[in-house]
Amino acid sequence: MTTDTRHLSAFTLAHTYVHLSNLGGASPVDVDERFWDTLMRRDDLLEGRLLGVFHLEQDSDHCEMHPAGDEILILLSGAIDVVFHEADGDRVAQLRDFQTCIVPQGVWHRVRVKAPSRLIFITPGKGTETRPPSERAP
Repeated sequence: MTTDTRHLSAFTLAHTYVHLSNLGGASPVDVDERFWDTLMRRDDLLEGRLLGVFHLEQDSDHCEMHPAGDEILILLSGAIDVVFHEADGDRVAQLRDFQTCIVPQGVWHRVRVKAPSRLIFITPGKGTETRPPSERAP
């Protein structure tokens, strides 16, 4: 059995994410400037979840929805609002240092940045959809 030596080395989640497979494995995933543009074509990453860190300085330029499962957001530092777009209107979860929220499966959401922040995400990738924040959820 060959071991991926990256498992044995320290790395930063800002540049190397972790793919958490449905079978219990964890694999490092290199992230570059094309990563998000090619993610939905990466069959090796669509099953399971992706773990990583974002440094946020401005509001997200899109809304997203994860049909394959709940997303977990853990704020390490700063201040953000997670805006859930629900049928009866928007609901806001205010996250401040070290707070966490769960984004329910199938709920459109976006992030508003109140102060520069570092955010850990654990996200199911399969079927994720995005749209501009100005569009209302279907």
